[in-house]
Amino acid sequence: MHDLLWAQLEKLDVEATARRAMCTFDGDLYTYTVRLIDSDFTVDVRSRRMFRRNDPQKQAAFLEQLCILAYLINAADLHVTGRLVGADKLDSGQFFFRGPHELPTAKLEAAFGDEPGLLYDAVDRLAAERCEYGDASISLRVLPRLPIVFVIWARDEEFEARASILFDETADKQLPLDALGAAVQLAVARVIGCTD
Repeated sequence: MHDLLWAQLEKLDVEATARRAMCTFDGDLYTYTVRLIDSDFTVDVRSRRMFRRNDPQKQAAFLEQLCILAYLINAADLHVTGRLVGADKLDSGQFFFRGPHELPTAKLEAAFGDEPGLLYDAVDRLAAERCEYGDASISLRVLPRLPIVFVIWARDEEFEARASILFDETADKQLPLDALGAAVQLAVARVIGCTD
């Protein structure tokens, strides 16, 4: 699984990669430790294994591996600017995030449209930050250099619920769009899961 990505990662300078990705590298074990949403993952370059640090027997899921490998390979040493944009403003985003790659705003609307305040359940559980957009909004650090903002507008008598997913303008410098879409899918699932 993801053999091409593993092969690319193996060729990279480990210290430069850890610096770009704001993660750690253990030279003795030859492993990176990368934070994805609320879990630390161990990336064992030699064995091409990836797992949650607290569960080394269980291989990371397909999308988790895609996001972390793509991030280690592509992350740029750029600070988050705080300037938020929609997916259509990212390089080629207006073409990519359509059809099967459409962002899962409908899932957020279904989960939080009647009670936007439930979104704040994710703040403590996922170390997210409250924002001041819409009726409820949070910023979630999905990867060390990748915050994603989720905004909910409540359903009322006149309007259906609405959700937006916003990115720092540097997001497409940190992940290619397919991996960025995967990161959004993982983050939305975790945010919704906080309401259980």
